[in-house]
Amino acid sequence: MKISQTEKDVFQTILARRSIRSFTRQEVTHKTIMTLLTGAVRAPAVMHEEPCAFVVIQDRQLLQTLSDHTMPLLNARPEIYDVRIQSWGHPGFNLFHDADTLIVICTRSTGPFAEANCWLAAENLILAACGMSLGTCIIGAALPAMKTPELKPEFGIPDQFEAVVPIVLGWPKGDPSHVPRKSPVILNMISSQAS
Repeated sequence: MKISQTEKDVFQTILARRSIRSFTRQEVTHKTIMTLLTGAVRAPAVMHEEPCAFVVIQDRQLLQTLSDHTMPLLNARPEIYDVRIQSWGHPGFNLFHDADTLIVICTRSTGPFAEANCWLAAENLILAACGMSLGTCIIGAALPAMKTPELKPEFGIPDQFEAVVPIVLGWPKGDPSHVPRKSPVILNMISSQAS
């Protein structure tokens, strides 16, 4: 089967994607963010539900403040968050890796597939960012803070919405290291084709 250049580019982007935790000071433009959000909402949607809404924070100082407010929540719940990152808790540590931008994918739907649809949108956004030479990292540790009545408004999340996927975005500093992945684990392969 012949593969088109677009398909090659998509697969190469999938293989090139890394979680980035070191960013330059270069800002991500509004136009770039809108391009990424347009890609995010084009993700598959289970049951044609389109529950995603977005909060975009582009303020490094605010992100540092939010990181400072989030860390005590994580440290207070070691049974949930096995904190293994040595720099956590050190002065000046930034949970958001000093990125220029935080995009929080939210939903107000209580439907059974709302969160799954948000994660599908996240994958589209992350791959589109990689294809544009931007770096991303999912900051799952920030979710508890984003769900507390005290900090939810500081993250700009309206009452009727819940945060599902927080993603930092920016221009990577240096080349990310290659992290080997396991081969696919196939539990069973059922086929009507004769061997």
